[in-house]
Amino acid sequence: MNHSQFVEHLGILLVEDDQDIAENIADYFEAKGHRMDFALNGIQGLHLALTQPYDVMILDIMLPGMDGKTLCSRLRDSPARHLPVLMLTARDTLDDKLSGFDAGADDYLVKPFALQELEARVHALSNRARQSRETVLFLADLMMDTQAMTVTRAGRSIHLNRACMCILELLMRNSPKVVLRQTLEQALWGDMPPGSDALRSHMYMLRQKIDKPFTTTLIQTVHGVGYKLVPDPKPHKKNEI
Repeated sequence: MNHSQFVEHLGILLVEDDQDIAENIADYFEAKGHRMDFALNGIQGLHLALTQPYDVMILDIMLPGMDGKTLCSRLRDSPARHLPVLMLTARDTLDDKLSGFDAGADDYLVKPFALQELEARVHALSNRARQSRETVLFLADLMMDTQAMTVTRAGRSIHLNRACMCILELLMRNSPKVVLRQTLEQALWGDMPPGSDALRSHMYMLRQKIDKPFTTTLIQTVHGVGYKLVPDPKPHKKNEI
């Protein structure tokens, strides 16, 4: 991916006591149009994270006043909305990374790093958080409320079992990209899929509910790869499994 093509402008909280590193990060992100706030210690960083709206926090581990792991842990214990946290550290041992994740970090980047990689990770965290907040999904005339567990198409209510709901949510969140068969099987059965026929059966049932009663189809098979939902419905074709 060409990272210069990122267009989403984010609100970013940078908690970093090394002013040279902070200035380099700030210059890079502000030149891309992002809004930056800064804290030079953990106490100030926690206060800003709890009181101001941000899309992502970039958090150094070694901080005065309160270290990054303690800050992250206290943030996760608060009733505040979930703020994605990317930890920066000079330590790259497995134990250091695991302790950072245990404290509630969403991602981990070891110094020194390329600013382009930092930008890519920040955008990935923001996108993931935004998707998790979206509870009502739309595609063409199809609507899914993931909280209420309801689905409608062209205003008509559609009842789906748990497996079909899971498949449909993955397809809608990723549309128009292809969702791999392995991804769907992992979501349904973890590391113990019962076999390809089981997924085929669920896809058949989903098509019977989502496509068959309507004049256009949304679900497409990418043979040997997986499935996708197309945002522009196509004239009804013979069902594919």
